[in-house]
Amino acid sequence: MNVSSAFLGFPAQLDNGRMPRVVIFGAGHGSTYPVKDSSGYTLAAGAIRAGSRDDAPLVEHWDFDLEGPLFNGEFGCCIDAGDIQTTMHDNAGNRNRIEAKTREVLALQAVPILLGGDCSVTFPFLTGFTDYGPIWILQIDAHIDWRDEVHGERYGYSSPMRRASEMPHVGGMVQVGLRSVGSARITDIEAARRYGSRFVTAREIHTRGVEAALRHIPEGARVVVTLDCDSLDPSIMPGVAARTPGGLTYTQVIDLIAGLSRRARLVGFDLVEFYPPADIAGISALTAARIIVNAIGTIVRQD
Repeated sequence: MNVSSAFLGFPAQLDNGRMPRVVIFGAGHGSTYPVKDSSGYTLAAGAIRAGSRDDAPLVEHWDFDLEGPLFNGEFGCCIDAGDIQTTMHDNAGNRNRIEAKTREVLALQAVPILLGGDCSVTFPFLTGFTDYGPIWILQIDAHIDWRDEVHGERYGYSSPMRRASEMPHVGGMVQVGLRSVGSARITDIEAARRYGSRFVTAREIHTRGVEAALRHIPEGARVVVTLDCDSLDPSIMPGVAARTPGGLTYTQVIDLIAGLSRRARLVGFDLVEFYPPADIAGISALTAARIIVNAIGTIVRQD
């Protein structure tokens, strides 16, 4: 990947054999439903990288979101590995490639950040942590994604948290930002509650703050964050397939990330369901890029 088109101008590798703290990579396709066209999602990673471009010369400046410069004195600790080659409807092949890349990053003792793609990329991303558990999941999403199957596909965008609940290395999950009506049936809600998932609605966050979600995460847990862009209010994230009023604010999302790092350890992050064809004036791309910046800043500040 050309450095000028990489996220914040990050290199594809570090000099002098140094190991990165953070590795960014993209995946346009996961497990697509047979009746769906997910090609618009292949534009997401590139749009997010473009949304970071204006900040690329400023990474050594003071960032008020992070209360200091992005790298916190550890300049040159992140790389952008580009995109995995995925193919729409090659579901098993896409899952294998995403899982393999996640394992490759974890073997470097780095934190993987995946730019999706719809929510179906989350399943293989989480599977990549099989040998690195136990992990907890903080899902930031308007929906619980607990369908068992849709159109015969068990690994599509409606099912990643259901599949995650079946993973032995997943210790538990908190699902935050829930609101309005989606694909969840009563049986899906009941199954998630039987598993022990903690539901925290967007309204609870608006009323009680991010602690309403963070209090459910065990102290010292290793946590993977999966952030669906429709968790945010469409006023700042219009580029999604299902715009729903009442979503989280940018500040609430970065407060969740920062608060998580004070309580636990962030070991993986994916950002999914950004749909560039629905964006307005690049607002969503800019918001997504700033969220990734905050995730990176949080990771490099961890002990």
